[in-house]
Parts: sequence; structure tokens; C-alpha cells
Amino acid sequence: MTRVGRVERTTKETSVLVEIDLDGRGDVDVSTGVGFYDHMLDQLGRHGLFDLKVKTDGDLHIDTHHTIEDTALALGAAFKQALGDKSGIYRFGNCTVPLDESLAQVTVDLSGRPYLVHTEPENMAPMIGSYDTTMTRHIFESFVAQAQVALHIHVPYGRNAHHIVECQFKALARALRYASERDPRAAGIIPSTKGAL
Repeated sequence: MTRVGRVERTTKETSVLVEIDLDGRGDVDVSTGVGFYDHMLDQLGRHGLFDLKVKTDGDLHIDTHHTIEDTALALGAAFKQALGDKSGIYRFGNCTVPLDESLAQVTVDLSGRPYLVHTEPENMAPMIGSYDTTMTRHIFESFVAQAQVALHIHVPYGRNAHHIVECQFKALARALRYASERDPRAAGIIPSTKGAL
């Protein structure tokens, strides 16, 4: 059974296409018009071993907000679609990733209930190229809302804004990979005492 999600989202502000294969090899083709965001989505696909295609045309003449937000919403919806009924998956995943002076700790529960806890160092540089660093939390909020997962991200320390954000995406990629992988001991079993996720 293939675990592929495909979502198209079109508004007056953006046009987004996201395709994801949870059982891929980390092949990534991403274009949002926001260079650093493309770099982060590339990390997500490659380190999660998700084949990921993202094509977003947004109102960048205004700013990057709508482009980033709508891409994250579509990504979350595609991820949820690809998971299907979640039978046979591990459900929980966590990963800690260092990037030079920065460290990110990510834990995820593919619970069917959206919840985000997110902490990162204060007083980060406000911009990385055209990327507004306050959007990082909003990306995860948007993803969680559509993917319907519980996500805890903690960056206890770091100095360089690029490193602080990038280690979060790398750790998220691995945590999602571990949580969504098939457990050979639980084939066909929904990992919940309720019988549904």
C-alpha cells in the first residue's frame, strides 16, 4: 500500500501543490520563492526520507507570510492524507539534533489531536535572507493544525539564527520519520487503545 499525499490549495494569495511519499528515499523538488524556506523543506524531505514535491506561487510582492503559511498548511494536510488510518505505525517519534552551537529536541505523537509546544532562544536575528524568523513557530502551528499531530519542539540554546531554525527542521524530519514508519510487530494494528487515531 502506497502512503502518498497530494494536496492542492489555491486562494487569492497563493497557489500551492504538495506531494509527499512517506516511504521514499528523500528525493526533494521544492520551490516556494523563499530561499531559506526551500532549504528547510529540503532538510525535512531528505532527513525524513520523504519524497517531497512543493510548488508554491505566492504574493511575494507583499511579503513572505502567505507563501510560507499556506505551504505549511498544505504540507500538513498532505502528511495526514499519506498516513491513512495509521495502522501499523510506531506513532511516537523523537530526535535530538545538534548543529554546531545549537541544539533541537523534537518529540511527536501522530495522535489525531493538534497541539504544539515550541520554545527557542529569545532575541534571534529577525531575518535570514527574506525569511522572517518569527515564522518558524507559525510554520509548525500551521503544519500541526492540518496534520493533526502533537508536536513538542525545544531549542534550549543556540546563537546563530540559521542554525537554530535548521536544527529544528532536521530533528522534526527524523521524529516524523520514526513515528510514521511501519512497526513490523504491529502490522495492521492501530496504535491506540481507542482503536482509532
